[in-house]
Amino acid sequence: MTKKKSNTKGRFKLVSAVHLVLVKDGNILLLRRFNTGYRDGDYSVIAGHLDGGKQARMAMSREAKEEAGIEVAPEDLKLVHLMHRQSAEERVDFFFTATKWSGKPKIMEPDKCDELKWVPIKSLPGNMVPYVKAGIQNFLNGRTYSEFGWVKPDLE
Repeated sequence: MTKKKSNTKGRFKLVSAVHLVLVKDGNILLLRRFNTGYRDGDYSVIAGHLDGGKQARMAMSREAKEEAGIEVAPEDLKLVHLMHRQSAEERVDFFFTATKWSGKPKIMEPDKCDELKWVPIKSLPGNMVPYVKAGIQNFLNGRTYSEFGWVKPDLE
């Protein structure tokens, strides 16, 4: 049995993030990370951390506006995949999609992103953040849950 890591108060906590799988005419909106210190030069989707005190759909709506200048109403977001993953710390990632939004996507944070483009969803670039690529592939395959980055399964 694996021991859980704990914080200073003795209770384990997960880092959570939201990701937007925005698809239009068979293409997905990708951004290239720049100057962030994590996977710079790799493509990802609009994403961000949950700050606490707000629902995940609210966080996703906020990130869409902050990163790409588009308005996505929280009620128009649909959860399509949940990923439990291990990296430097244990994380849970919520992947959402939306069929409607307003505004034309544009780079809103040029200090963190140097390219924003539509790419055929079935021909993702090789230089993608690995867990994001896995999340997109799981979405395409209709898998609503996955685990990523674990050395060995612990399914006791």
